[in-house]
Amino acid sequence: MAKPLTDQDKKKQISVRGLAGVENVADLKTNFNRHLHFTLVKDRNVATKRDYYFALANTVRDHLVGRWIRTQQHYYEKDPKRVYYLSLEFYMGRTLQNTMVNLALENACDEATYQLGLDMEELQDIEEDAGLGNGGLGRLAACFLDSMASLGLAAYGYGIRYEFGIFNQKIVNGWQVEEADDWLRYGNPWEKARPEYMRPVHFYGRVEHTVDGVQWVDTQVVLALPYDTPVPGYRNNIVNTMRLWSAKAPCDFNLKDFNVGGYIQAVLDRNLAENISRVLYPNDNFFEGKELRLKQEYFVVAATLQDIIRRFKASKFGSTDFVRMDLSMLPDKVAIQLNDTHPALAIPELMRILLDIEKLTWEKSWDIVIRTCAYTNHTVLPEALERWPVDLFQNLLPRHLEIIYEINRRHLELRIHISLAFAHIYNLQSELWFHASFRFKDFYEMDPQKFQNKTNGITPRRWLVMCNPGLAEVLAERIGEDYIRDLDQLKKLLDFVNDDALIRDVAKVKQENKIKFAAHLEEHYKVKINPSSMFDVQVKRIHEYKRQLLNCLHIITLYNRIKKEPNKSWTPRTIMIGGKAAPGYHTAKMIIKLITAIGDIVNNDPVVGDRLKVIFLENYRVTLAEKVIPAADLSEQISTAGTEASGTGNMKFMLNGALTIGTMDGANVEMAEEAGEENLFIFGMRVPDVEAMEKKGYDAMEYYNRIPELKQAMDQISGGFFSPDHPALFKDLVTMLMHHDRFKVFADYEAYIKCQDKVGALYKNPKEWTKKVIHNIAGCGKFSSDRTISQYAREIWGMEPSLEKIAAPDDPR
Repeated sequence: MAKPLTDQDKKKQISVRGLAGVENVADLKTNFNRHLHFTLVKDRNVATKRDYYFALANTVRDHLVGRWIRTQQHYYEKDPKRVYYLSLEFYMGRTLQNTMVNLALENACDEATYQLGLDMEELQDIEEDAGLGNGGLGRLAACFLDSMASLGLAAYGYGIRYEFGIFNQKIVNGWQVEEADDWLRYGNPWEKARPEYMRPVHFYGRVEHTVDGVQWVDTQVVLALPYDTPVPGYRNNIVNTMRLWSAKAPCDFNLKDFNVGGYIQAVLDRNLAENISRVLYPNDNFFEGKELRLKQEYFVVAATLQDIIRRFKASKFGSTDFVRMDLSMLPDKVAIQLNDTHPALAIPELMRILLDIEKLTWEKSWDIVIRTCAYTNHTVLPEALERWPVDLFQNLLPRHLEIIYEINRRHLELRIHISLAFAHIYNLQSELWFHASFRFKDFYEMDPQKFQNKTNGITPRRWLVMCNPGLAEVLAERIGEDYIRDLDQLKKLLDFVNDDALIRDVAKVKQENKIKFAAHLEEHYKVKINPSSMFDVQVKRIHEYKRQLLNCLHIITLYNRIKKEPNKSWTPRTIMIGGKAAPGYHTAKMIIKLITAIGDIVNNDPVVGDRLKVIFLENYRVTLAEKVIPAADLSEQISTAGTEASGTGNMKFMLNGALTIGTMDGANVEMAEEAGEENLFIFGMRVPDVEAMEKKGYDAMEYYNRIPELKQAMDQISGGFFSPDHPALFKDLVTMLMHHDRFKVFADYEAYIKCQDKVGALYKNPKEWTKKVIHNIAGCGKFSSDRTISQYAREIWGMEPSLEKIAAPDDPR
């Protein structure tokens, strides 16, 4: 059995929050006051809390800027291969605390603000979430940026600087109401506008074929203005860049408008161009074929590829001279990763540049494109795959349609999506993808070596060190803190599974997190909950395939059982469900209303008391996830087997000491492999069972008639028990579950209820529960985004990760 670290060993280590040396604190206070005085307060005598936040943010940013510049100099000197991660979504959340963690400044900043009479948590709460994503896709992109910087890769994230991110969700009388997310209204201290790198993006027009080549003419131009955000690696002094494009109308109005009195309208029409970066489409796993969305997708691709080629051609830091003109070398110096289908237009756009502008042959262009671009598929749901009307596409991007037709002519027998036709690697999220990838079967059989699986991951910096410092410290005391860079080292915890001190410490941290979150709920939801109850949590986008409805049926079943036997010793539970429904997704909105309606009945029943509470977590977002995940005891991952390509929320709960109840779907499969299936609560149909049921036919009524508790729950929903003022309120949900349920909720109900009974029984034995928790944490190594990105780098991008530190700005080079 491994020995815990001695006190002497611990003293040698830097705390996971960083040192708080006297010099550090003094410097931070000086810089804080300088920013507060000169930058913010100016002619005002009294500073607001927001002024204090901006002063702190700018003080921390000072520590980034020198490293940022030096990192870019380092890349130009070394001239490494660079990777460009193209994503329509980057769900970054807040930046301040994450930056302090990665720069080892958290303790020093905490002490400095304390000495200044300020509360660090209050200041952090002032920061707006950068909610430029819907859910898993955008959050994965954010974790990948963190890992690419932490692994020393010359990497750039490219996306859109949406003026309005994912909507803020309000619950009014149990219904979701959307409010605009005006996240930039107070300014963003983390970004830097770079107008010197503004790029034109063309739309519409027509194509001319001449003896000198092909020209795309008479186009409408929109300018792409870049805003750069620094992305610090974990304590290696490397700071990479996320560049987000904002749409701007060009200033050269058509002068004839002035002569006919149309000046005002000409100015107003600029909004049409600038709408491109106005708002994030709020759909998750659902395709909406709107022209504005296609414009967004081409806008980010066109601006980014111009930037990539500009950077490729320039070889000196800050130089505007192009010295590398041979585009055949592009795949040696550039890797482009497409995050799902949304940036797939990068492929015909790069072909257009190489053919029409660089004047290369089709064959040469083709070779460059397929060796430069790689593509990751993130979903198996057919409604999420993108399909554009030809008329719309031809009107907006006529040259690209010609190129796509030529690709199709050359690959007619494949009949495959454009990104699949050209990327050199197609990454599929989870092995289960292969069971469901019938759409790509022919292509896979023709070229199987192009298909890879890369299991997703999460960054342990944000999803442990930052959001759960108590647990991070407990782990560091046993195994050292190198696990933060190498999560595989968590396996060392297996030597401590039976160690009473570790069991006690892990349980204590969990209870402290629960008490803190219970206080948060009481403050924000005006509901008092029992912090000793099991915190049973399902937080994710509201979608039929994620089966929040199965959770609802369990809640109703528990409620009915408590009412039937009120004197029995029940395991108390607080069941929390959170997530946003796409504004146009009627069924998802009805699911939210059902959850809140069930809560109204359960929470106000004196017979039930605090043995069962149901809370809908309003406005679930990154910042709320950072609070609820460390407090959760049970993680609900209950999608129908074969529908969730991966999932990363499941990994976050596992790393933070929650046990998983789930189907064998997505990354749950690998989590069970890593931690041992006996340490998860696995239930229900597996992929072959679902496929067999598809062939046989799913009959919901058979389950309804056979299982009394299921029948009782459904009768209560349909009979108005949870909606006494409107008995038919949930008629559509009932009809769907009974007759049109693609995701087979009833088929897994019985197994789910039995599995939940096992959960409740084990929770009464805290020691055995915590042993399983330690097994789960020890099995988390595979689920670091550092591992994912290392595999991408070596196996797809042809790059080598490094844990080497570069010199800090104040160090000699």
